[in-house]
Amino acid sequence: MKAFVVDKYNKKGILRLAEMPEPVLGDNDVLVEVHAAAVNLLDSKIRTGEFKLILPYRRPFILGHDVAGRVVRVGSKVRKFKPGDDVYARPRDGRIGAFAEFIAMDEADVGLKPKNLSMEEAASVPLVGLTAWQALIERANLGKGQKVFIQAGSGGVGTFAIQLAKHLSATVATTASAASADLVRGLGADVVVDYKKDDFEKVLSGYDVVLNSQDAKTLEKSLNVLKPGGKLISISGPPDPEFAREKGLNPVLRLILRLLSRDIRTKAKRRGVKFSFLFMWAQGDQLSKIASLIESGAIRPVVDRIFPFEATNEALAYVESGRAKGKVVIKVR
Repeated sequence: MKAFVVDKYNKKGILRLAEMPEPVLGDNDVLVEVHAAAVNLLDSKIRTGEFKLILPYRRPFILGHDVAGRVVRVGSKVRKFKPGDDVYARPRDGRIGAFAEFIAMDEADVGLKPKNLSMEEAASVPLVGLTAWQALIERANLGKGQKVFIQAGSGGVGTFAIQLAKHLSATVATTASAASADLVRGLGADVVVDYKKDDFEKVLSGYDVVLNSQDAKTLEKSLNVLKPGGKLISISGPPDPEFAREKGLNPVLRLILRLLSRDIRTKAKRRGVKFSFLFMWAQGDQLSKIASLIESGAIRPVVDRIFPFEATNEALAYVESGRAKGKVVIKVR
């Protein structure tokens, strides 16, 4: 099968289009014919080797964390799916590979595709949908009457998280350029801060939750937005000791991550707020709940551009440019 692979970690390297063996199907796996895959900044960070200490992959490996397609075969122990089912997923770490014609995934990571979405739209959802769900519902327990600040509202996670937060009856603030203000307001943002003109920490205060997706400077500024008892959830780092424990990392890596996050954890504690790092995980049951929200009309995916499979490197470059509003998708078939 054709696939785009990482041969070596390189900041300026491109993915190689290669002939790779069809995935081996395990007892609990579904083999999916890939119709569409979405591109994420995580793909770029894996390609450059930024996460190689905590996510070691044996090269060459196939990249890609978001997939929609059709089940063609199932393992002997699979009970949830059958050949012909249209599905979508974010395959678990260690088993990524959406930039290919076929992918094998554990059935626990897979959900039935929302019926009202095309394959391309469905492929745009899993990683950002699960990130928003796990941050706002699992980690923050966000609810009616609470205030949440979601950074970068026109980005992939932002466009989804704003809609989920509004579904949860929260008040939502976000940052966006003037050109994207109408988009994020249309998704449900109550307060839109033009990051090119205003400092969000001078405009916003008394928030219950901040979802941080930006750099270390923005992370620290976010402390000023929260009220005592608030929660600062970061999806862009730094990883904290709890993440190291969950991943079962070795003592040296645990120490490194403890040191990397010590400054923000100390400052958060002084403010009486809770800092945590979220690295989303594959979860098919949550995808099923997300599909129900999409089918009800509560959430709609935002897709910026669709690239042909052969242009996967161009799609990755476009995501890296930071210009995309919503998600960038690759049409595989």
